[in-house]
Amino acid sequence: MNAWFESWTGYRLAEPGWLALLALLPVVWFARYRIAAASVMFAPLTLFRSRSDADGSPMLPRSWRDRGLVLPFALEAAGVALVVVALARPVERVPLPLETEGIDILLCLDVSSSMTANDLDPRRTRLDVTKEAAARFALARDDDRIGFLCFARYPDLRCPLTLDHDAVAQLLADVALVEHEGPEDATGIGTAIARAAQVLRGSDATSKVIVLLTDGEENVASTQTPNEIAPVHAAQLCRDNGIRVYTIAAGIGRQTPSGFERVDTTQVERVAQMTGGRFFRARDADALLSVYAAIDALETAPFEEPRYRLEERFVAFVLAALAALVVARLLRASVFEVLP
Repeated sequence: MNAWFESWTGYRLAEPGWLALLALLPVVWFARYRIAAASVMFAPLTLFRSRSDADGSPMLPRSWRDRGLVLPFALEAAGVALVVVALARPVERVPLPLETEGIDILLCLDVSSSMTANDLDPRRTRLDVTKEAAARFALARDDDRIGFLCFARYPDLRCPLTLDHDAVAQLLADVALVEHEGPEDATGIGTAIARAAQVLRGSDATSKVIVLLTDGEENVASTQTPNEIAPVHAAQLCRDNGIRVYTIAAGIGRQTPSGFERVDTTQVERVAQMTGGRFFRARDADALLSVYAAIDALETAPFEEPRYRLEERFVAFVLAALAALVVARLLRASVFEVLP
């Protein structure tokens, strides 16, 4: 019965045992109808229905009031049936929207002058290719807070963590390189990671991620500069705060007048390993897009289990029952003039 009721109405009955009362309705309905039909003040027309004139035509045709005598009782029975259904508590199983526990992701982009090389795409600089790939990555992650910082000699937080990914993309488009051979033209990878960790440390997200892209090597922190933050020390800070770091080496190497030289990626590889992230190498624009796609696939926020809410739907049945009973009462009292 419950399965049939659900297929017909879309609702389930929370207490279907009340439907047993429906078995009494035919008995009560028939008894009331017979009593009302017998409660007349004069001979009913049914006494004359079987008689005919000589030509065979009926003497007294059956009136519409006589034909409709059953209508008030049918409405009354329907009203009582609807009350019984309301007692059985029709409920609707309404699914609640699935929610994800978003990830906080901070992108770190190298803006040193070496990013002018066009080995990723002959028509664009490394920076232009990087900005486009990073924007596409951000726009594809609707549920995550994303921000980014740029770094050369010093890190610069350009966009704090936000769900407004269109704003992230617009701010990325405005990123420019530092002045060639200027005071900021260096590669401070350790300082950049440490600054990103500082931003993420106060986050209450279930997952915190740094995606660092560079085309060079750490050349700020060295044995001669003990006060600078080395990449390995920044990695320890990230590890202690539950932050994963994905590192990307962009391009085919360091550009020199005689061609490209190999870049030592040992430090950024170690950063990724220490923090539970991964190291990637992107030698062209398509490879860079594939790297961001791989990171996107690795950093998936788990969906919560499907949840439902039971909503009571008996009110509609009660209102329909009241309407049927009121109409039945009015018909009995006015049009058909039968006893209640």
